[in-house]
Amino acid sequence: MKTQIFTSLRSLVILLALTSPFALQAQTGKIANLRPYDQSGINVFETPKDTAAFNGLKLRFGAGFTQSFQGLKHENNGASVPTNKLYAISPGFNTANANLYMDVQLADGIRLNVTSYLSSRHHNETWVKGGYIQFDKLPFKGQFWQDLMEIATIKVGHMEINYGDAHFRRSDGGHTLYNPFVENYIMDAFTTEIGGEVYLQKNSVFGMLGVSNGMIKGNIEDVSPEHKSPSVYGKLGYDKQLVEKIRVRVSGSVYHNGSSGSNTLYGGDRTGSNYFMVMEKAGSGVTYATNAFSGRFNPGFTYKITAYQLNGFLKVSGLELFGTYEAAKGRSKSETAARDADQYAIDGVYRFGQNEDLFVGLRYNAVSARPANVAAIPATGTTPAIPAIVYTEDVNIDRVAFSAGWFITRNILLKGEYVVQKYKDFPATDQRNSGKFNGYVIQAVVGF
Repeated sequence: MKTQIFTSLRSLVILLALTSPFALQAQTGKIANLRPYDQSGINVFETPKDTAAFNGLKLRFGAGFTQSFQGLKHENNGASVPTNKLYAISPGFNTANANLYMDVQLADGIRLNVTSYLSSRHHNETWVKGGYIQFDKLPFKGQFWQDLMEIATIKVGHMEINYGDAHFRRSDGGHTLYNPFVENYIMDAFTTEIGGEVYLQKNSVFGMLGVSNGMIKGNIEDVSPEHKSPSVYGKLGYDKQLVEKIRVRVSGSVYHNGSSGSNTLYGGDRTGSNYFMVMEKAGSGVTYATNAFSGRFNPGFTYKITAYQLNGFLKVSGLELFGTYEAAKGRSKSETAARDADQYAIDGVYRFGQNEDLFVGLRYNAVSARPANVAAIPATGTTPAIPAIVYTEDVNIDRVAFSAGWFITRNILLKGEYVVQKYKDFPATDQRNSGKFNGYVIQAVVGF
């Protein structure tokens, strides 16, 4: 009862804040150096320098809402290995997702962002994703600072780190408008960490250096005899509009942590997959929240990790090509040897119609990796033990997805996808052995 009362009060406060005269007046102001949450934010990567004049503190609220209808089916070797029986699924609506964005222009060239997940598959309750302050100007006098901040940007906070370019095109909770497909990559490189990033952008060349705590949240626990190390990551690239209808972007990123308390580069999404319950085992305790990342693969590099991501983007009129190659190496604390994981992905999207409000897309995504071995679960009473899973070879997962979408307005998107994902080379005791899922997902999306 207390939780329901608290949730109701919180929703009332948010509603009053959004509808108050001050909030409505503040919404008319422009927030500088902000990636729009509507259609105009598509294919925006690092925020460009904005010359908007500062006319006092401004507050803006935005949101992302997604409602999905899923018609997926799955199969594996459960007929011959009963312990691998899959969770029964049928067509139906998925849990609706919602995000809330608060952006504040604090001073000339200085803005604040706080993002909250109002509803998600992994966590149904409202909670904060993170927040940061971005400096595109500094309140220091002198020509040196003025010249420096013409090409520099500084971000500090608990925020989505800028590793790779794929995270700029992914679905994030309720905000799925940037993604021309329904789901993110199989190996989803996304996390929020506490740290800072410094950017330099000049003449189409850009670079970034970041340092973070290497974990999804704050942690002051003593982990002796081990120690916690910061993560160091960076990006270098080139992004240029060659002529009116041709744009080229290439970038390379690296991320390294030598001894993290609990690294989550491939498991930092706190909202969940957009494919509900595919390839999940049947059994007690199986819920949307506890099995939130269906269809994805997390290599489990929680202690040591070095990852590289290379990206290429080409837009010629309405045709977009976006490619990714990713290589990662690492291990968990209990392992003694590092493992490898590789990922490839290529998207082809064609946008057409007035203002490119229609699109069709095709994606191929493949992962090859060595998972961590899984210890056996001992028997309890008359229940047989689940055998240990030992991976002696790399496993392989590949996905083909076809998509189509229609921007009814710049804030409203209807999109659908047909997907086929296959699992290969998994041991017989793994429920993904001979695994496959396929079918469609339709999403109604709002972003503003």
